[in-house]
Amino acid sequence: MAGGVHTKARCPQYPNSEVNRLAVPDDRVSWGKEWTEYAPVDYTAPSVKAGPVWADPDIDSPRGTHSMVTRSSREVIEKFKWNSIDGKVNRKSYSATYQVPDGIPRNPFGRTGISGRGLLGKWGPNHAADPIVTRWKRDKKGNKITDPTSKKPILQFVSIKRKDSGAWAIPGGMVDAGEKVSITLKREFGEEALNHLEVPEVERKATEKEIAALFKRGYEVYRGYVDDPRNTDNAWMETIAVNFHDEDGKSVGKIPLAAGDDAADVHWSDISSDLCLYASHSEFIEKTALYRKAHWAAAS
Repeated sequence: MAGGVHTKARCPQYPNSEVNRLAVPDDRVSWGKEWTEYAPVDYTAPSVKAGPVWADPDIDSPRGTHSMVTRSSREVIEKFKWNSIDGKVNRKSYSATYQVPDGIPRNPFGRTGISGRGLLGKWGPNHAADPIVTRWKRDKKGNKITDPTSKKPILQFVSIKRKDSGAWAIPGGMVDAGEKVSITLKREFGEEALNHLEVPEVERKATEKEIAALFKRGYEVYRGYVDDPRNTDNAWMETIAVNFHDEDGKSVGKIPLAAGDDAADVHWSDISSDLCLYASHSEFIEKTALYRKAHWAAAS
């Protein structure tokens, strides 16, 4: 996330719930700003509390002191290895070493108005991977189309419409425990943008070959904290965003897209500053456009 305070992580109503955050003014986001009356709403989604395999054990009173945490929760806390590799789980932050007051991780980018884990499975950083697959926009003759104002070629990227929020986004997802990020990038793109979970095996293997070839060469656009509406004081999203560019549009750029898994829709979107995307995704797309020397905003 670029400089400044997170904003989407302070959205008034927490996603997929009727829980309202405590309002946190811009000048009270930083933990360095004293706020003795700060009492965030404590919320962990029932689906997370149910204890699925991808979620950490629950901890009582995440915003309290040791004296407020039950003995069983203290025993759970002591088993975690914060800011390190904990078995197959990477609990390191891409951004900074986070503080762990009272044995529970604290969001390094400040207050969010809600404690607990919300919809996130892990205490502390929850790692994702976002594949930004691009191609040049071309006319019927195959020539690159340029923006009339900036005079720069227009870049397109594969975008999906999320089922949970209806927002358009990069087709990324969570890194499974022990999984390499490179594997996550290919898996998520195949599942969300090409519907690999449901297509016939012969067709899937053919497209997987094209994806594997393209994904051998990527440019890391971003690594760090994500201003995500699911973030809380004790659990937050981080990602690695990588651009995979199909220069001549003859590999992945020609494969028919099909929404699958967590995606309700998918298409090639023109890249420009007019985009309004989920979480910090617009920031990642802007970085990609600048790197490719493509159109982003009209010349001033």
